[in-house]
Amino acid sequence: MEHVKKYIEENKDRFLDELFGLIRIPSISSESARKDDMMKAAEYWKKSMLKAGADKAEIMSTEGNPVVYGEKMVDPSAPTVLVYGHYDVMPVDPIDLWETDPFEPVIRDGKIFARGADDDKGQAFMHAKAFELMVNTDTLPCNVKFMVEGEEEIGSPSLGKFCEEHKELLTADVILVSDTGMIAPDIPSITTGLRGLAYMEVEVTGPNKDLHSGLFGGAVANPINILTKMIASLTDDDNVISIPGFYDDVEDISDTERAEMAKAPFSLDEYKKALDIDEVWGEKGYSTNERTGIRPSLDVNGIWGGYTGEGAKTVIASKAYAKISMRLVPHQDHIKIAELFEKHFVSIAPPSVTVKVTALHGGQGYVSPTDMVAYLAADKAYTEVYGKKPVPVRSGGSIPIISTFEEILGIKSILMGFGLESDAIHSPNENYPLEQFFNGIETIPYFYKYYAEMMK
Repeated sequence: MEHVKKYIEENKDRFLDELFGLIRIPSISSESARKDDMMKAAEYWKKSMLKAGADKAEIMSTEGNPVVYGEKMVDPSAPTVLVYGHYDVMPVDPIDLWETDPFEPVIRDGKIFARGADDDKGQAFMHAKAFELMVNTDTLPCNVKFMVEGEEEIGSPSLGKFCEEHKELLTADVILVSDTGMIAPDIPSITTGLRGLAYMEVEVTGPNKDLHSGLFGGAVANPINILTKMIASLTDDDNVISIPGFYDDVEDISDTERAEMAKAPFSLDEYKKALDIDEVWGEKGYSTNERTGIRPSLDVNGIWGGYTGEGAKTVIASKAYAKISMRLVPHQDHIKIAELFEKHFVSIAPPSVTVKVTALHGGQGYVSPTDMVAYLAADKAYTEVYGKKPVPVRSGGSIPIISTFEEILGIKSILMGFGLESDAIHSPNENYPLEQFFNGIETIPYFYKYYAEMMK
């Protein structure tokens, strides 16, 4: 398939220009002020699908941000691949840690630096360009449908209902997703598992107003002090989560599977060096990869209250807040976990404060079989481009909608990611290596080729 490399080489500058146009749209789904930008990003995707060769593309409304749907049906008897991606991105705070404007992409050290460069504008756009390549070289062997949404970063709250309402439209043999990563630039991998998510916000209220810490300190409960103690109690000295019932549905992975996971290339020293830490941290009795792949976790994602401005202001805050996420493994139900969290968190609050718990969003974990046709086709595609077989890995991340796809549409997903750990997704200075972007565009047509052949 020499035409693949040739087409990429002849069009790579244009590919980047078009990707940069998408990245420049600040489509932050969690910020209500960005509604117009969400629509601009959706319109950009519609135009991109049509330009790439889709027979039709449309912006479809949901209860939240719209979904962009496109398709090209080459043969009713051919298999159908449904490509999923998202056009929304994470907020850019803290903005002062960015070296360049997060929505003005720049190329530095062979990498694209910008919010969404990897997650998921860069990775999703690879599919638009790979699709264009196959259409323009008359080598598209499958029917292709696109579904690009604008709420993934807030838990895809509207997409489940959208799928229910459009089941027939979304009929396909497999869902193809690039929103995950690889072990290293020279070690391809296929994500075979995702953790689920339960994301909570807690509010602790003490006195009915902020108080002078001198006049009232030591006599009235400080909600910030109380909150930090409550959070600290959520895990024990072995970093085991202390919420009653939390582990009831956690599957114990066999020694055989743990031994297979241990074969994946991983350097603990390099891991610590990359993060500038002296030691790792986590549940006792498990390796770093196991802690992020097969075990659940609990983390505080943000905590605030009182005075945080310049200088001093001696107050006891009336309220304190925190956002807490729990990454879940398959079989843990995010709704059940959210309920267990709320019950426990309220129960451990002293009578000197009141507590409010809100479940913000969540989703189930997901496991992708390594013996399905899509996995075998992806395996061959990576091998073709990278010269070595990909390693199956379970990711610590979550894409809540993936399990919903299987539940509602009855379709398995294949997770062909090209991101790297160093891409700093969700962080300042997010980036995506040019090599990974172009390798992705090269690998995807091979997936279609082998998938179509194996499905005959």
